[in-house]
Amino acid sequence: MTYKETITKEEIDALPLLEYPDGEIRVVDTILGAQKACAELSAATLLGFDTETRPSFQKGISYKIALMQLSMGNVCYLFRLNILGIPKCLAQVLANDKITKVGLSLRDDFHQIMKRDKIALNGFVDLQKIVPQFGIQELSLKKIYAIVFGKKISKAQQLTNWEAPVLTDKQQMYAAIDAWACVDLYKKLEQ
Repeated sequence: MTYKETITKEEIDALPLLEYPDGEIRVVDTILGAQKACAELSAATLLGFDTETRPSFQKGISYKIALMQLSMGNVCYLFRLNILGIPKCLAQVLANDKITKVGLSLRDDFHQIMKRDKIALNGFVDLQKIVPQFGIQELSLKKIYAIVFGKKISKAQQLTNWEAPVLTDKQQMYAAIDAWACVDLYKKLEQ
């Protein structure tokens, strides 16, 4: 199947807003919580993947990756890396090539992960490398999702503080949707 090559901002604005499907969002900010989450994630064969970094509005100042999202579809785990670092169990999930991890613009994410910790990253699929096979020329998650599913993803929380002591409900929803949408797209394109 081929899709539209491109989509305009106006076309996206006219689309219905994507809502997070029935499922759980679990914030992981303790080692014990990470171990429990990783035990579940290790049993999965397909995960949606994304990261968030606190934005810097000053030249020369940058921050390390603060959040890593891994979605199993019905559950999305939000790992607070600014609190935990990258726990050994999470590094093992990221290195496991038997688990397909789907994301977007992975080179940037990998670069940010390596700034935090030098770990092995295996089993990753970048949607930006897949969508051209379907005629899609867009590279952003928002535009790709709009073309494939006819729904818009809100990016209102993108530039919020991902190192805040507590993530707001809106931040959690935004983060979970980004990881979940990657799995949703991958499944649809692989049909």
